[in-house]
Amino acid sequence: MSSADERRFEVLRAIVADYVRDNEPVASKAIVERHNLGVSSATVRNDMAALEEEGYITQPHTSAGRIPTDKGYRLFVDRLSEVKPLSVAERRAIRSFLAGAIDLDDVMRRSVRLLAQLTRQVAVIQYPTLTTSTVRHVEVVGITPARLMLVLITDTGRVDQRMVDLGDVVTEESVARLRTMLNTALTGRRLADAAAKVAELPESAPTELRDHVIKISTVLVESLVEHPEERLVLGGTANLTRNATDFPNSLRQVLEALEEQVVVLKLLAAAGDSRTITVRIGEENEAEEMRSTSVVSIGYGRLGGGHLGGLGVVGPTRMDYPTNIAAVRAVANYVGEILSQ
Repeated sequence: MSSADERRFEVLRAIVADYVRDNEPVASKAIVERHNLGVSSATVRNDMAALEEEGYITQPHTSAGRIPTDKGYRLFVDRLSEVKPLSVAERRAIRSFLAGAIDLDDVMRRSVRLLAQLTRQVAVIQYPTLTTSTVRHVEVVGITPARLMLVLITDTGRVDQRMVDLGDVVTEESVARLRTMLNTALTGRRLADAAAKVAELPESAPTELRDHVIKISTVLVESLVEHPEERLVLGGTANLTRNATDFPNSLRQVLEALEEQVVVLKLLAAAGDSRTITVRIGEENEAEEMRSTSVVSIGYGRLGGGHLGGLGVVGPTRMDYPTNIAAVRAVANYVGEILSQ
């Protein structure tokens, strides 16, 4: 890259920084005064003219300063050489806050609340994808002589409880036999495979337990199939209203789109693995309703060749990308660590 191109990028960087901070078009005089670029105001004006001609910045009003375009934000993000790291205190607070979670649901809720607070954007996290989960253990607990509680635990930390009314008294010995039968058949299997195995259990069950196994299998299948309504948690939606001016005529449709699970799942589907941040800016978003937003996302956790799920933030294209990228990456790391334990 030539020295002139490098200088123009520094001008673009200054415009992005000032516009994100002040939400006002940036003039050449302000750039010279606020940023130590070592060039004259005339040179900055020429660079701004070149950047505008190439589509990186635009002039929203006559005689106004310039603001970045989606293309300008993209160049800025692609050339981020440094992402502002979170402080030691911030990292310690994240670890402490998430480590206090009591179960998977609590991890999900705490994660979005924390991420929304750190970034002041809308935070979203996807539950660990059940298709990649395996059965860690099935516990069978006698609640009454004729009623059992089934507890399904997966390797991703999901805990699902179901009650089974047997309609007949069952002994402690039979409960132990049922527990052994279920764990022998299901432990270590992926949930989809486990669901198919559960359906076969009545055929191989001892005659005296067959009726119990049929009732247990019918209930247990519900825990082994994907529940789309449980796959996402959102937090900080009200943060969008703080930046209503960033969504001229589109805030309502953005909010409505966020209510659609399928739209948000598609946003997270673009997330890379747990080592790679993905940033989609404005028109790069597939959903038309989301084209006034930017999405910063990443996968969390590792399982085989993939990741457990995705998390990220949604906000205006005028966002603090370095800070948001650092926060998303840090929270994802800690969520992955906690679930692996």
